[in-house]
Amino acid sequence: MTHFKKLGALLAALLLAAGAAHAQVGGKPINLMVPYPAGGPSDSTARIVATPLGVALKEQVIVENLGGASGSIAAQKVLSAPADGRYIFQGSPNEVILASLANAAIKLKAEEFRLVHPMTDATMVFVARKDLPANNVDELIALARKSADKPLNYGSVGIGSLYHFILEDVQKRTNIKLSHVPYKGNAPLLQDLGGGQVDFAVLVYSSAMGALAEQGRIKIIGQLGATRSPFLKNVATAAEGKELPKFEYTIWSGFFVPKATPDAIVDKLHAGIVATLKEESVRTQLAVQMATPSAPVSTAEATKFYEAETARYRAIAKAINLQPQ
Repeated sequence: MTHFKKLGALLAALLLAAGAAHAQVGGKPINLMVPYPAGGPSDSTARIVATPLGVALKEQVIVENLGGASGSIAAQKVLSAPADGRYIFQGSPNEVILASLANAAIKLKAEEFRLVHPMTDATMVFVARKDLPANNVDELIALARKSADKPLNYGSVGIGSLYHFILEDVQKRTNIKLSHVPYKGNAPLLQDLGGGQVDFAVLVYSSAMGALAEQGRIKIIGQLGATRSPFLKNVATAAEGKELPKFEYTIWSGFFVPKATPDAIVDKLHAGIVATLKEESVRTQLAVQMATPSAPVSTAEATKFYEAETARYRAIAKAINLQPQ
């Protein structure tokens, strides 16, 4: 009888182990979902971290690109998948918080996601056509006041994007009027800035932008962070001027899973991401992309940060009277 009891206990243990393995592995790769086409900054970050993350997790991690609808098509695919850690969404406030505030057709809510861990912080800048008669943010605002009858136009990567939000906030703070020109992505907007078809924009600083500035085809006239980025030590922050005191915006990205994902799976993913972000080769490659790896935080701290960011952007949307279109 004792022998049968031991055998039964062993079988039960094996079944439990098999169940746990299925929850984590299931023979399928982990899909790292990027909500934009291949070749952009989000895709570059995903491809830098995918292999080392796979090593840390002892799993295969593959990058999947799915663009469209301000990133919400990819976000929805992750939410529709089983909450078993097989799909990770690489997102930013643009897709998980802002898209639904600006687009009535997007029904997903920030609360449907759980932030496993922030990944990178990027530097945002005011970038202008080369011959715009303004060389810093205060001069840009002064020029906008003089041009009230024919407002300066600014490009963004879409209605409801963080960049659109920021410039609506600037107009509210400084009582200026600007004309918004939405684009489908960074690349065409940078091209038109280089060609002088648009006056200025707020964008994430990139090596491509730095090259255009060095060639004299565009000019970078201000930063949006609280302090100057190590990548742009000679460019003043907007808050250093008189027009926008205490003006501070950063753009972060993170890895998300559906809210219903079990804690054990979130903890495993979290440990893998923290290990990946500590790797020197990953940090070096991210720096080439002008991205700063996020500092390690606990799962509780990640949740608290995400909740605070969601509340912050909803408050800005309300303050600028953003209506879903």
